[in-house]
Amino acid sequence: MTDLVLTTFDWVPEPPRGFVRDLRIRWALEEAGLSYRAETVPFRERSSDHFSHQPFGQVPWLKDGDISTFGSGAILLHLGERSDALMPADPEPRTKVIEWLFAALNSVEMAVLPYSIFMFFKDTAATPGRKALDDFLDKRLTHVEAVLDQRDWLADSFSVADIAMSDVLRLADRFDRLASLPACRDYVRRATARPAFRKAHADQLAHFEAADQAKSRLA
Repeated sequence: MTDLVLTTFDWVPEPPRGFVRDLRIRWALEEAGLSYRAETVPFRERSSDHFSHQPFGQVPWLKDGDISTFGSGAILLHLGERSDALMPADPEPRTKVIEWLFAALNSVEMAVLPYSIFMFFKDTAATPGRKALDDFLDKRLTHVEAVLDQRDWLADSFSVADIAMSDVLRLADRFDRLASLPACRDYVRRATARPAFRKAHADQLAHFEAADQAKSRLA
C-alpha cells in the first residue's frame, strides 16, 4: 500500500470541475511517477477531522506517511523535494523553481482568482473597483507574458513551478483573458499537452462523474 494519500472532495458542481486544485497534485504525482491513492471528504458537510487537516475546509491535502500537508503550493514543494522530475537538486536551479512557484501563487493567482469569481457569476458590471481589478490583472499577465516570451518553462526545465503557473493561467484562459497574450497561451497549451496533465485531468473528471452516477442510483 502506498504511503501517499491525496484527499479531495467526493463531489463538486459542474463549473469548477477540471479546476479543483487536487488536479495540481495529481499532475505532479503523475510527472514524478509516484504511486498514490485518492480519498474523499464530503463537499457539503465538512467535519472537524476535515478542518484538522485543512483549516479552511478546502482541498486538497496530502498524507505522506505520518506527514499531512495542505495547500497546493506547499504540497507541490513537498513533492518537489521527493523527485528531481519536479524540482532539481542543484541549489541555483532549485531556487529558481521555488521563487516561480511562489510567484505563481502570490503574484499571479491572487490576481486571477478574484477575476474568475466575477466571471463565474457573470458579473461584468463596470464599477471602479472592477476596473482596478482588471487593470491589476492585466499588469500581472503582461509581466508573465514578457518572461514566457523568452523561454519554454519558468526555470531550466519543467517543474512544479510550471504546474502551478500553467494551472493559474489556464483559469484565466477559460475566460479568454489570454487572447492577446500569445506566449502565455502557448505556454498553457504546451503544459496541458503533457501526458501527465492529460491523465490527471481525466482522472479528476472521471472521479466527479462517478460521483454523479452514484447519486443518480440513489435518487
